[in-house]
Amino acid sequence: MKKNLILASGSAIRAQMLQNAGVQVRIIKPRVDEDMVKDSLLVEGAPPRDIADTLAEMKALKISEKEPDALVIGCDQVLDLGGRMLSKPETREEARAQLIEMRGERHMLLSAAVICEAGKPIWRHIGQVRLRMRDFSDDFLEGYLDRNWPDVSHSVGGYQLEAEGVRLFSRIDGDYFTVLGLPLMEMLNYLTLRGDLQQ
Repeated sequence: MKKNLILASGSAIRAQMLQNAGVQVRIIKPRVDEDMVKDSLLVEGAPPRDIADTLAEMKALKISEKEPDALVIGCDQVLDLGGRMLSKPETREEARAQLIEMRGERHMLLSAAVICEAGKPIWRHIGQVRLRMRDFSDDFLEGYLDRNWPDVSHSVGGYQLEAEGVRLFSRIDGDYFTVLGLPLMEMLNYLTLRGDLQQ
């Protein structure tokens, strides 16, 4: 890396993806009141895509203003169920309700990433993945939550595709890294073309 790269996220899986790709990053978790921002944008009628993009940019900018010589990556992921946004479930009951609502239906995961330099956004991308949940039984759902709560509370929609959550689905169209919360390929291509990563 020609420049220091900072990941403005507390997500262990995003950090792991970058490290697995041979990209060294520092982790600095920004202090952003995500719920307040989401609520404000929802009141304004913002679509889920814009909410993910705005939150990713806010996180990157918050750190970039303090670390102007570094490239700062901000990320956010939202779940779009027919134009309505679902967030990380706070309780097991909320996870159950979300999974029942998505059962047998299609939804979209939107993973936004923004890179800032010297307090300004210089790159952004929103990856999207289309998913269809299978019509699983109530018994399977209860067993799934027994085995996976509270781990799935860290995932929008209450599932983790990298774990047992994959069994909830009948079809997934899109990039695996985007499912995990980072449009990794697009970001690595940008950093390589810019000369920050070795060609």
